Amino acid sequence: MPERKKVLLRLDPAVHDALARWAGQELRSTNAQIEFVLRRALDEAGRMPKDAGDLPRRGRPRKRRSDDEAPDERTPQEEQPPEDR
Repeated sequence: MPERKKVLLRLDPAVHDALARWAGQELRSTNAQIEFVLRRALDEAGRMPKDAGDLPRRGRPRKRRSDDEAPDERTPQEEQPPEDR
C-alpha cells in the first residue's frame, strides 16, 4: 500500500464535534470518517480517480474459524434442571 498523504485540516469546532459524533456512531475514527465522507462526495460527483485505492481496513482482523471447530454451543433454557419449589 502506498504511503498515505498527511493533511492539516482546519475545521469549525462545531463541525468537528458533529463529525466526531458521527464517526463514533459508525465505529470509525474522526480521520477515517472524514476520508469516508470525502470519498463518497467524490464518487457522487463523478470525480473519484480511477487509480484511487480502496479504503484501508481498520481494526482487528476477523477471527478465522477452522471447519472442524464447532460454534459455541450453549445449553438451551429448557434443558436446564427445574428449580425446587
